[in-house]
Amino acid sequence: MAKVSVVIPVYRVEKYISETVKSVLQQTFTDFEVLIIDDESPDSSIEICQSFSDPRIKIIHQENRGLSGARNTGIRHSVGEYIAFLDSDDVWLPEKLEKHLRHLESSPEVGLSFCRSAFIDESGQFLGTYQMPQLKDIETAYLLCRNPVGNGSAPVIRKSVLEEIKFFNDHRGSMEDYYFDEQFRQSEDIECWIRISILTNWKIEGIPDVLTLYRVNSGGLSANYFKQLDSWENVIKKTRSYAPDLIAKWENKARAYQLRYLARRAVRSQDGAMAIRLFNRAIATHWQITFEEPRRTILTGLAAYLLWLLPRPFYQGMERWAMRRAGVNQARRISREQSQESSSRA
Repeated sequence: MAKVSVVIPVYRVEKYISETVKSVLQQTFTDFEVLIIDDESPDSSIEICQSFSDPRIKIIHQENRGLSGARNTGIRHSVGEYIAFLDSDDVWLPEKLEKHLRHLESSPEVGLSFCRSAFIDESGQFLGTYQMPQLKDIETAYLLCRNPVGNGSAPVIRKSVLEEIKFFNDHRGSMEDYYFDEQFRQSEDIECWIRISILTNWKIEGIPDVLTLYRVNSGGLSANYFKQLDSWENVIKKTRSYAPDLIAKWENKARAYQLRYLARRAVRSQDGAMAIRLFNRAIATHWQITFEEPRRTILTGLAAYLLWLLPRPFYQGMERWAMRRAGVNQARRISREQSQESSSRA
């Protein structure tokens, strides 16, 4: 029986899927199965997957159910003690599974282990910056404001954790186990992590290593700011149904942080007017955000207004300089924290 079940939902990713699957097969930890979930993909993605002869690969076909539905199908078919999710346009570095299993097996209170991620573009080129989330002491209130896991290719989870938070539904005409809520086409990850945090005693914790390459796709779902905000609002609505006191306490603050996050996304997409609109809504919603995280809040607002006011070539030059500097500082911090982690284990 495989120790780890790797779940890869596949839909319209013929440009990327070969590299994604290869990154799993090149893992230093080898006791795994790869569950490729064909979500009724209309292109040649599955034919590419079928070209791999590794016996650890299993291809499961289903009618289109979206990302959450594909993940649920993968979990139902899994035999591993641990579940690792990999989106079909992202890439893992070779030590990904080895380091997460070391973390989970040395930390019996941790149910979900995640890593840092490096941003790559559509051609796979490193963009110079990283996702730098908080790694420890992650409480439910923090999850309402942010998604420290960062993306769907970062976490490795004990299957027992997912069994604790599953629910039953006849959404598709017959009763099934659900882990991710298939009503969400966005924000399905954070809804699941919030449920783990509220309904179980397991910890969510990260490791300092950069082990996932997260592909930034301008045509992806997350580019639509208001659809993403509506989806987040639905997460809050669902969470309120079983944790009303918690939501009453944190909802306004959490909404401001979500709006600020979307403002940063608009800045990265070079949409100055939208960035200002979202940033102003964040401040109006919970002005204390300026004092709670002054540096990030001020930089987000400054970037939004400069993008709107300055000539585009001048702003883009400033942005490239700022991103290079940020990337260098992030790399130094990662190196420092990896050294500290190694020293603590020695």
